[in-house]
Amino acid sequence: MKNIKIIQAPLAGISDTIYRELVREKSKETLLTTEMISSEALVNNQKTLIIEYDKSQYPLSFQLSGHKPHIMARAAKFLNERASSIDINFGCPVNKVVKGTDGAAMMRNPKLASDIVKAIKDVIDVPLSAKFRLGWSLDEINFVEFAKTMEEAGVDFITVHARTRSQMYSGSADWEKLAQLKNEINIPYYANGDIKTVQDAIKCLEITGANGISIGRGLMGNPFLAGHIEHYFKTGEILKEATLEEKIEILKRHIIGEVNLRGEKNGIKFMRKFYNFYISSVRDASKYRQVLVRIESLDEVLKVLDEILSLHLANSR
Repeated sequence: MKNIKIIQAPLAGISDTIYRELVREKSKETLLTTEMISSEALVNNQKTLIIEYDKSQYPLSFQLSGHKPHIMARAAKFLNERASSIDINFGCPVNKVVKGTDGAAMMRNPKLASDIVKAIKDVIDVPLSAKFRLGWSLDEINFVEFAKTMEEAGVDFITVHARTRSQMYSGSADWEKLAQLKNEINIPYYANGDIKTVQDAIKCLEITGANGISIGRGLMGNPFLAGHIEHYFKTGEILKEATLEEKIEILKRHIIGEVNLRGEKNGIKFMRKFYNFYISSVRDASKYRQVLVRIESLDEVLKVLDEILSLHLANSR
């Protein structure tokens, strides 16, 4: 874990086992992370699809959410033998999560957050991390104090999304603020937010002084990105961005993988959130997305993707 420079950020409803497999193909050292796993749901049902994984995905972190120390500990103990590390979600901004006092709401209750960390540390032997935000709002920024609390409680490293909960995913990530952590804590910290290119990764590390980066939405539609950043860290060379032809090819494999995992109807429905990311560079991308999100057949989706690529190549000549 000491050499990890890149973390694939957990994304609820996104970073399932198929998604992680595609990222791993291009990136051998990135720490992959599961979707957010409800500790209570896991304790009640340990056969949930959300913890599906393959050994090829290691190193692999499992992310837990919740607000009850004893339940979080039981869930973590169950995952311990499966995980390269375990991450605690103290940063999710979604209403249904924070209304249950989970996710970013825990930044308003650092004592309870500390109790959760201590309870988990008592029952696992893999590294433990915590992910959180700058704070609840611009008027309640407490990430430095929260980071210190996490360190004192026993986490091995942290990831900070450089926005507040109230910002959700709007505006720009404030990387400059994260630089404040450099002289305040002794554990590694990872910067998260708005890393969409190799150049973004370079700039983010220069500004934040972080030990590494965590990439979320930047990998949606571009599973190549983590591998390209890894390559830069090793060689200093910036590879060319993936072509549309490469993106369409990996999109097809993504769709087929989800169909095999979930069945045709559910797999096609699951993939609708990805289309805009994969084909954003295409002329009339919004028109094609509107077509794709209405299709329910795998064959039809693949046919439209072939059409998109053919028109793009014709227009590029």
